[in-house]
Amino acid sequence: MEQMNGLVESVLESAAEHELWAPHDTIVVAVSGGPDSVALLHVLHEISLNVMPLTLICAHVNHGFRPESKEEAELVRGMAEQMGLPFELAEFDIPSLVKASGLGPEGTAREKRYEFLIDTAHRYGARSVALAHHADDQAETVIMRLLRGSGLAGLSGIKWKRTEKKVELIRPFLRINKTALLGLCQNEGFTYAEDATNLLTKYKRNAIRLEVLPFLERYNGKVRQSLVQLAEIAGAEDEYMEASAVKCFEELVSEGEGKYTFNRASFAAIPSALQRRLIKLILNYLSADLSALDFSKIESVRRGTLQSYPTTWSLDLGGGLTCVRQYDIILFSSKPAQQQASYTYRLFLPDSELKLEEIGKVMLMAVLERENFFVQGEDYGKMSAWFDRDELVFPLTIRSRLPGDTIRVMGLNGSKKVKDIYIDDKIPAAERSMIPLVCDGLGNIVWIPGVRRSMHAAVGRHTTSVLLLSLAELDDHEET
Repeated sequence: MEQMNGLVESVLESAAEHELWAPHDTIVVAVSGGPDSVALLHVLHEISLNVMPLTLICAHVNHGFRPESKEEAELVRGMAEQMGLPFELAEFDIPSLVKASGLGPEGTAREKRYEFLIDTAHRYGARSVALAHHADDQAETVIMRLLRGSGLAGLSGIKWKRTEKKVELIRPFLRINKTALLGLCQNEGFTYAEDATNLLTKYKRNAIRLEVLPFLERYNGKVRQSLVQLAEIAGAEDEYMEASAVKCFEELVSEGEGKYTFNRASFAAIPSALQRRLIKLILNYLSADLSALDFSKIESVRRGTLQSYPTTWSLDLGGGLTCVRQYDIILFSSKPAQQQASYTYRLFLPDSELKLEEIGKVMLMAVLERENFFVQGEDYGKMSAWFDRDELVFPLTIRSRLPGDTIRVMGLNGSKKVKDIYIDDKIPAAERSMIPLVCDGLGNIVWIPGVRRSMHAAVGRHTTSVLLLSLAELDDHEET
């Protein structure tokens, strides 16, 4: 009983530290029939009887892999009955489900197992599902993640708890090694089953346990303990860094229409560790599959942001995700780049407005007498332009940009390409398609709203009537 008391005390300490349960919680205990899960059921049962009121549900999954699976299910059923606990059983023919799932035997079994356990928790109104992963499992996981090239998050290994479909998956044994659990079962006479597949090295985890860790123990007899400590340290530091990344996100990143943007200078001012975290966090918010985003892609974004040149680029991150640099702005999007809408409209006097549905804008036109213009003209901003009405050739054309477009700008001899003006003014490529061009009846571009107007039909001292053009947001105009 001394060994049971020691394990109970250790589990209670971990449970309090990580808030794994509270008095009167209902917990579904996943029991495979192996020594680890049998020990878990007995330890939690001891706690529920003598330390804290807990309601336990014993749940077992028969995956249909081995002939002895049915015997193991009956073993667990008898255990639950002996303790007076409800018993829930799921039986799956995993071999026949593998083709449909595409996950392989282990992946399919895991998916169906967790699906059943979480469903059982929902039916009983349970807060959590208790799983028997222990310190040796943790050490194996860290080695596997290390070999895969994981970062800090991966090296933190198996979590003490995580939430899936509003049910907490808890692991009270993560600091207890396999030997202690086996010893408990043997000393207390708890019956358990041995899974022969645990000795097959064709499974990667088994190979780590049976070959890699024993080899490393030749150089460090406490390598398993060291790996568990690494997971504890990495987990705590990962949580701290993640919280710091969230804070950076709130301070630096702007969100709108499924896009996230930040300023290059602000990004450069934070440490490189946070830079990588911030990029991953943004991609996570865009529902990215982070397992497909390797270190090289994150670094491509980070280095491309920090480099002075080129000032514009686009990076396909896969899965429909793109990162675009537009001078000093970095933009992340989960939507493919929109192709420029092609449109052409005619605008005649005395029309007062023209809706440009393709870009969500409206062109407004008003005629002002000379005296009214000089009173009001100072109030109009870059989204308005005025022309000598008598000098302007009608009808006007409002259209999308075409390759090779040029404009005769005031104060400049000859013409300049519209594309070059956009580049000089550092107008982001994504915004250029939203800018319409206004042409006169001869085809000359007379105004690029918010950018430039041409030398045509300039208002002068001989002007008697002024034509005022303004570009506004369609939604804002309709609301007023």
